[in-house]
Amino acid sequence: MKKSTFFSKKIKNALLRTVLLVSPFWADAQRRLSNVTSPEVLPDNSVIFRIKAPNVTKAQVVGTWNRRFKPDEMIKKDSVFEVKVGPIPSDMYEYDIVLDGIPVLDPLNKAVTRDGAYIQSRLLVPGGLGDIIDVKPVPHGDLKAVWYDSPTVGTSQRRMFIYTPPNYNKSNKKYPVMYLLHGGGGDEEVWVNRGRANYILDNLIAAGKAEPMIVVITNGDVNNVGSVLDRPANLSKKDNTGIGAMAAGVFEKSLVKDVIPYIESNYRVIADADHRAVRGFSMGGFHTQNITNANPSMFKYIGVMSMGLWSAARNDPNFDKAGYIAQLKELQRNNPKVYWIGMGTDDFLYNSGVALRKVYDEIGFKYTYRENIGNHDWNSWRMYLSEFGPLCFK
Repeated sequence: MKKSTFFSKKIKNALLRTVLLVSPFWADAQRRLSNVTSPEVLPDNSVIFRIKAPNVTKAQVVGTWNRRFKPDEMIKKDSVFEVKVGPIPSDMYEYDIVLDGIPVLDPLNKAVTRDGAYIQSRLLVPGGLGDIIDVKPVPHGDLKAVWYDSPTVGTSQRRMFIYTPPNYNKSNKKYPVMYLLHGGGGDEEVWVNRGRANYILDNLIAAGKAEPMIVVITNGDVNNVGSVLDRPANLSKKDNTGIGAMAAGVFEKSLVKDVIPYIESNYRVIADADHRAVRGFSMGGFHTQNITNANPSMFKYIGVMSMGLWSAARNDPNFDKAGYIAQLKELQRNNPKVYWIGMGTDDFLYNSGVALRKVYDEIGFKYTYRENIGNHDWNSWRMYLSEFGPLCFK
């Protein structure tokens, strides 16, 4: 009897997953045959989530508004599950609805975001940071995917996104450039899709809080040419897998030798250190450190987010602290105008940030430290961009 019940449950879950995750017809039926709305943002920034699921026993919502990712239990009324969450601060959040243990997209919400393999429903709560992230009736910049030659990586072409500010094509003006790097598992689409970088810049520029700038959003995964093609690059090195993909140093060299020359040859930019910024989170923060330490005269605006000195924090015996400090002192002599470090209090890399700042403090390296209540998450990284962008090119 127990075995039969076990296999019945497995079959039920398999069928449910097939219906909810594979077939678009279920979502269409939810929208067409039901007057149910989800999510519904109330005036006090509380949010009601609903889903019509008559054959489901248990439903929950798991969202990034909860730093511990604790599920909010949904209550069944007739055939509709419902829960009210909040009020929650103005921001953008990602969430899943969990039906009998299976996470699914909210079928009543067409807005989704993608970060590598993670696809989730999107929620925008207005009134503060959410307004900086949202699409507003302001002049918009252009966003274009471009292909460029990348002999440093070992492939004929790779893909990246270029944001040009409003009215770029209507003048002969030259602009500063920010190079925006992503974390492990992401690609060149993530700062557009989940990071909302272009809308954040649109709103900051329109409000006069940020200088009009070009933003270059690269693909830091050297194993693939771009997000649109899950095709391995023809790499000359064979150690670019797992941690090796982050630590091999190939991407950093490519940014300097392939990406920046392409940008400065094809776009109207002010090609000097005073008008170059580079910033990244997690893996991108590690890349940012490597790039600026190895090229100390190239960038005057540097942002390291959710990444510290992880080799020192792990007491890695292979970590060349003396060599790192020597590079850092050379960067110090080049006097960057802004060196900005951001870290969430609950970030699993928090101790690596402590180790990073300890080394910087040892030599008197000047930096700005921003600590927020948060995880290793997009709520932090979007906020960091909204704060770092206005500091650049002033």
